[in-house]
Amino acid sequence: MVPFMVAGIRLMDVLALLKADHRVSVMFTVAPATNGAVCHGSEEFVRAQGGFLLPWHQAVQCEFDLVLAASEVAVEQLHGKVLLLPHGAGVLPSRLRARSAGSHAAPTHGLDRGRLVHRGRLLPAALPLTHDDELAVLRDSCPEAVPVAVVTGDVCFDRLVASVPLRESYRRALGVGAGQKLVAVTSTWQPESVLGSHPELLERLLGELPPRKYRVVAILHPNIWGVHGDWQVRAWFADCLRAGLLLLPPQEGWRAALVAADLVIGDHGSVTSYGAAIGAPVMLAPPAQRSFLRLGSLAEQVGRGAVRLRWDTPLAGQVRTAMGRRSWIHQRRIAGMITSRPGQAARILRRTMYGLLGLPEPHRALTVEPVPLPVPLGGAERFDLAEGA
Repeated sequence: MVPFMVAGIRLMDVLALLKADHRVSVMFTVAPATNGAVCHGSEEFVRAQGGFLLPWHQAVQCEFDLVLAASEVAVEQLHGKVLLLPHGAGVLPSRLRARSAGSHAAPTHGLDRGRLVHRGRLLPAALPLTHDDELAVLRDSCPEAVPVAVVTGDVCFDRLVASVPLRESYRRALGVGAGQKLVAVTSTWQPESVLGSHPELLERLLGELPPRKYRVVAILHPNIWGVHGDWQVRAWFADCLRAGLLLLPPQEGWRAALVAADLVIGDHGSVTSYGAAIGAPVMLAPPAQRSFLRLGSLAEQVGRGAVRLRWDTPLAGQVRTAMGRRSWIHQRRIAGMITSRPGQAARILRRTMYGLLGLPEPHRALTVEPVPLPVPLGGAERFDLAEGA
């Protein structure tokens, strides 16, 4: 079930565990958003994967042996055993949000009872968690869901780790030459995100970093593409693309860019956390408005080891300083917060899915596949590195 592109992207890692099994037939359906509208880009995403797209009005009339979802949106309308996954790095909140007008800021997250129970009915038949700490939260927030919870780890992170040995291949695919550094800029889609607060950041980086020494790649949250459309995104960054910006499509490429990066400039989104967890130095761009982070959250811990970007200071010196702030101790701490089962997610998830299907697992051995080579948009300008800086 794909209510929006982010959920679909996360599900593709899980669907790969069902490959080569002729007993299983997979259909996709695009669920309507809360207001009944279909999120832009969802159907296009499914068709780009080559999936059979079942119209929603037909999907709600079918009985499925297994429903894979990475969002609780509209899942109560489908019939079948639901495996409900997170669509980011864990399900615990990083920011504090007020539950109602005038109330104190309080964390809401994917383990809230209101998201897991509908009219007294527990929605998931299996609830994969990435970390043991989430199980403790679930006991307080929705105790009736504890029997269906299983700590699986994070299959997305496991693929990132498996991709690290291909770093040089990813850098070549992005056009990063010998002696060049790669700066990855990642932005979520809220107004307080990096590019929501400071849309001029990419232009400044491209203008202030010597192009023979640096390349800049942008990783935009899929909702930016889904809400505004491909044409609008390309139009916004047309000047940057002409100046050599590498812009990654939302479906894939962001993980390869993280592996290839010498520095990640981001906000409090999952992509920044994943970058820190595989050892990339991180620079955080402060939001234009005050943002409340939950103490001890993943994003808050990432921030403790990150350099703060300053808008009133030239960027080149800040970038060089941040690249020297690599900390293996900090990396291990962040990785340990992302998953309690490193390298095991594929095995546990496949076992869980086949348990719900009532089928014995295939004999085919499971391997954690590296992510594919990135195919960026833009970056038309190429420089003769032999000419020197």
